Amino acid sequence: MAMPLHASRTSNRRILSLWFPRLAAEDVLRAEPGLGDAPLAVVGEIGNLRQITSLTHVASARGLSRGQALAEALVLCPDLVTRPDDPDRAIRVLAALRRWAGRFSPWVAEEGADALLIDLTGCAHLFGGEAALYDQIHHDCADLGLSVCAGIADTPGAAWALSRYASGGATAALRSGDAIDQEARATRSRAQRRHWVKGGAAPQVQAGTQTSVARISPPGSLRQSLGALPIAALRISPTTVNGLARLGLRHVGDLWGMPRAGLARRFGQDLVRRLDQALGVEPEPISPAGAPLHFAARLSLPEPIGLEADILAGLDRLLAVLCDKLRARGRGARRLRLEMVRAEGGAERIEIGLARPTDRPDSLRALFALKLDGVAAGFGFDVLRLVAPVTEPLHSAEHKGGWAVAAEAQAARPAGHALDDLIARIGARVGLERITREHPGDSHIPEKTSVTQAAAYSQPAADWPATRRPRPLTLFRPEPVTAADRPEPPFHFRWRGRSFETRVAHGPERIAPEWWLDDPQWRSGVRDYWRVTTAQGPRLWLFYAHGGAISGGWFAQGDFG
Repeated sequence: MAMPLHASRTSNRRILSLWFPRLAAEDVLRAEPGLGDAPLAVVGEIGNLRQITSLTHVASARGLSRGQALAEALVLCPDLVTRPDDPDRAIRVLAALRRWAGRFSPWVAEEGADALLIDLTGCAHLFGGEAALYDQIHHDCADLGLSVCAGIADTPGAAWALSRYASGGATAALRSGDAIDQEARATRSRAQRRHWVKGGAAPQVQAGTQTSVARISPPGSLRQSLGALPIAALRISPTTVNGLARLGLRHVGDLWGMPRAGLARRFGQDLVRRLDQALGVEPEPISPAGAPLHFAARLSLPEPIGLEADILAGLDRLLAVLCDKLRARGRGARRLRLEMVRAEGGAERIEIGLARPTDRPDSLRALFALKLDGVAAGFGFDVLRLVAPVTEPLHSAEHKGGWAVAAEAQAARPAGHALDDLIARIGARVGLERITREHPGDSHIPEKTSVTQAAAYSQPAADWPATRRPRPLTLFRPEPVTAADRPEPPFHFRWRGRSFETRVAHGPERIAPEWWLDDPQWRSGVRDYWRVTTAQGPRLWLFYAHGGAISGGWFAQGDFG
């Protein structure tokens, strides 16, 4: 049964696809303008192979291409300048482009790491039509220093195909021997006659890179616009593209009269589904990215203020508004910034961090009050702005009434909340990053038995190993001790220029190095640790190294205080 000629069900939709084929490389050029004349490529690790993920026009002119191995690229272009791929930066750049594309339509979705999909339905006339909008897009991207390929059609699949493959775009990647210009002359002539009899031109397979040429498909003409495009324009896998090419099906128009059941049975349902999506038979909705959460409050004052009491009064009004916004979204602030704009120009900024998310104005006000001492008001502040740049989900509390409220009010505040408030208050003075706590580490090596973590972003350790042997209060790098070279604890020894006499020694505790790691500090072999109490007072942690890659001897590594 031949594929029926379905009517397109697009409901007068118009979709714009924007593809930025050199986004990562051109973003590097924007940050480093001096590299404009040099061949530049962005390199990423795919599996165990370093490959080119993006490159500039200059690098493409030197014969390089996306997906090429870095070693091969350096052979073709020895003066190639490379930069590592930064996925986080690419996400931020694409998000900025999504906000820019919002000027053309409010319905903008990200597509992959380097493309946008925009629903233009009812919006193009605001810019003078689709052709004028297309010109505006290329003009804006040229100002930004970005290459763009655009396509406008009735469906997302057709717009995607036009932006990447229309008018000299990339063709399907055929394996060696599959291209018609690589076949025998008799076979090639028969193929050309067959296409001429069908009324179509013989396929012209071109090698080349994707260009920034856009196509606009008139409404209701999807078949005419897609028919001459290569099969790869249907967003199918390269394996399916190669399989269809071996059957002589190299263009989308070659599938119009093919039996759907046979195509699905041989190449899978994905081929038929993608074809239906491109023609509008199967709906393909666009899900725009949601606006990022933004919590801020602003207060404009009729007269400048400069007294601490006045600033705190304005802060109280801002905190009430901001905390209401946080509660409405079930969020709590982890970091806040108070911006105070001077009447004569300039601004003062105060930033605080918290050990746990909160939406309580009273706790936030106390932290800001600690930092108002060093604020220079000048001629006074006429604008106050409070921003919460970092927020986290905040679990709502259970509301109680009656005797439960009274019992809860008389009960002591949870110790965890009091500790978090203490960390926040100290952090407002010295910085949250300077307050740390220790967690047990997964190692028997003394200096690795604990892991230092930021107190504001970690929970207290549940428990330490019960069988853990006593460890010194102060642990430092091993320091040489002058003593007799024998495993027994020395009666007399010198350390840090002082002489000591051993009164009591407890041990030994034998610790072996981690044989699966080459730790330079443990190349002296197995160690026997002793807790030594000296007649002079210090209680030291000494060990005798039995020797390995380097010579052993006596060392001190801790002080029990």
